[in-house]
Amino acid sequence: MVPPLIALEEHFFSQAVLAGSADSYSEQLKHIPGLIDKLADVGDLRLKSMDVGKVSLQIVSHAPGTMSASQCRSANDQLAEAVKNNPDRFAGFAVLPVSQPAECAAELTRCVKELDFVGALIENHAADGTYFDGSAYLPMFQAAQDLDVPIYLHPTWPTQDLMSLLYTGDNIPRAASISLSSSAFGWHSDVAVHVLRLFAAGLFDRLPRLKIIIGHMGEMLPFMLERIMQLSPRWGTRQRDFKTVWDENIWITTSGDWSVNPMACILKNTKLDHVLYSVDYPFARNEDGLKFMEELEQSGLVSVEQLEMIAHGNAERLLRVKHKKRWD
Repeated sequence: MVPPLIALEEHFFSQAVLAGSADSYSEQLKHIPGLIDKLADVGDLRLKSMDVGKVSLQIVSHAPGTMSASQCRSANDQLAEAVKNNPDRFAGFAVLPVSQPAECAAELTRCVKELDFVGALIENHAADGTYFDGSAYLPMFQAAQDLDVPIYLHPTWPTQDLMSLLYTGDNIPRAASISLSSSAFGWHSDVAVHVLRLFAAGLFDRLPRLKIIIGHMGEMLPFMLERIMQLSPRWGTRQRDFKTVWDENIWITTSGDWSVNPMACILKNTKLDHVLYSVDYPFARNEDGLKFMEELEQSGLVSVEQLEMIAHGNAERLLRVKHKKRWD
């Protein structure tokens, strides 16, 4: 029987975003029934879906979308109220104004110390395409290390320049361009490149206790891990090589990737205590996540104890949260 589940890439839309435009979600809106209602809800609708999928605790985070510092603050306050109303079922990841890097450290600190959030989930780059390997973002990462909370790097949409360069063409249907640039492929390769940029910039030498989470079975990195280990020494002298960083600074989740095939790879080259269950609700279904865990249980790839680690134990240790058993 699948153990109780803790899921930590689970999204909502704040009132600040609902008042604006959701045009960037056009593909998802076409294919996921009731998406806006599910994103807007941090209450009964979400709880019912969690129960169907045997999710005991959900770490809720804001869905991707460019937000100002004031919008982030409002969204975090709204989420904190929802967590307060259901503390046994919800915990919070902060959203940070990554397009205003000078504001990020203070908001993360406020959310952890005043709102009891367990970390942050942020977009993978700023609105102008800037990644976070520059000095402007060092205070954000320093705050995360000092507070001993993880930062979850979540995919976001490419800039128009990147969209034009890689994902559009006369022979490519618009729907394919949108999908390729986002959830079908581009999002995941983009997060992988970002992690490698952070390593190449020496961030993990400066902040050796920094904790980074990435989703979707490791955003392609487990499959390429040995290749990266082979070639990354050419990038310059590092105190800590990439395998050390992978083992000590990077956690990965299952979010929305329902196949035991990538898990088989992960179990060969990734520390088991750095592998976490997640769903990617409401873009993915809690029922599908539960089915995946049942298939993993039956696969013979993990023991009972290892399945419990992935299901909830690793998240409890990383985030200092605790599930409450709700089902026999």
